Amino acid sequence: MSSFANYPSLASKSVFITGGATGIGASLTRHFAEQGARVGFVDIDDAAAAALTASLPATVRYSHCDIRDVDALRSAIAAFEAEAGHVDILVNNAANDDRHKVEAVDAAYWDDRMAVNLRPQFFAAQAVRAGMARAGGGSIINLGSIVVSMAAADCVAYVAAKAGVYGMTRALAREFGPDRIRVNCLVPGWVMTERQVKLWLDEAGERRIAERQCIPDKLDPADIARMALFLAADDSRHCTAQSFVVDGGWT
Repeated sequence: MSSFANYPSLASKSVFITGGATGIGASLTRHFAEQGARVGFVDIDDAAAAALTASLPATVRYSHCDIRDVDALRSAIAAFEAEAGHVDILVNNAANDDRHKVEAVDAAYWDDRMAVNLRPQFFAAQAVRAGMARAGGGSIINLGSIVVSMAAADCVAYVAAKAGVYGMTRALAREFGPDRIRVNCLVPGWVMTERQVKLWLDEAGERRIAERQCIPDKLDPADIARMALFLAADDSRHCTAQSFVVDGGWT
């Protein structure tokens, strides 16, 4: 038997997740589905999405969507709302933390980093607002990153985008609050997704974890998903405009 929480308030809720096929996103999709929620997610990795949905209840729906295309993102949300009625919970998870040198960044690359890591979070929130308001409230969870607190120097455009997520979260929480829509920022530390392990976890990385984290255990995608469940559930009904850090004490 699992020792982790079950949230009755999430049963039958409608959850829309961006980037839900792999990594943290796949764990989010699985955890919300296991709570009895009706889940729709978008991604560009069709093969991973197919493998994931095959292992989950039939109520989980996948749509191919490049979130840089705002109209496509809006259409995906509208299609899910047409089936589910409205979105109760939005998880703005999709992101890309490619490394880059300052001198190599041009205007096109900068704009693309914003188009992946910041802009979709705003337009997804904009798209679900009316339905959430009609339903009497909802929860929007924006994914941040500890790279902002770390002042990471090898991904400045990504850091800038994630810093924008913090400010956007607080502004949206203020604007959406009268409709009982909560908006929070979930801030993961260095999570051991397949991508992170493959690209960046080496001996030096192992040492950094041991030196920087208060808790020595590596972070798993499920650690982030479980915080998202709390922020989505009624248990956190007065939590809004806040940042919730899950990093093992790194920062």
